[in-house]
Amino acid sequence: MMKLGLSKLFPRRRARGFLEVDLLVGLAILTIAVVPLGYAFARERAVLKMEYSRSVANEIVDGEMEILAAGAGKNFPDGSQNYSVHARAAASLPLGHFQLTKTGNHLRLEWNADGRHGLGVIVRETTLK
Repeated sequence: MMKLGLSKLFPRRRARGFLEVDLLVGLAILTIAVVPLGYAFARERAVLKMEYSRSVANEIVDGEMEILAAGAGKNFPDGSQNYSVHARAAASLPLGHFQLTKTGNHLRLEWNADGRHGLGVIVRETTLK
């Protein structure tokens, strides 16, 4: 009597096992490539949001400093005080505050984030004429 191995009785069974191994290797390669990309995109999104906020804060401080240097700064008393801005773009900033410091003819306007957002302090200074 002749002995037949399982592979000869079921030739498709061996091919299916090989296909499953190929599928698992393909999924592993895909996972190794895609998961780091997902984290990179999430980090890039956070960096872009931070840079956008920094740009908005720079534009607002620059614009307000131009207004103050044009003569509006003479109306403020000496010392530090909170400064309110009327730019609608300030609504897109993280929580923070604008502060104006006047010492004689020297003006310093700065924006500080209340929390830790990685934005730093945005400062502009000028001297009134």
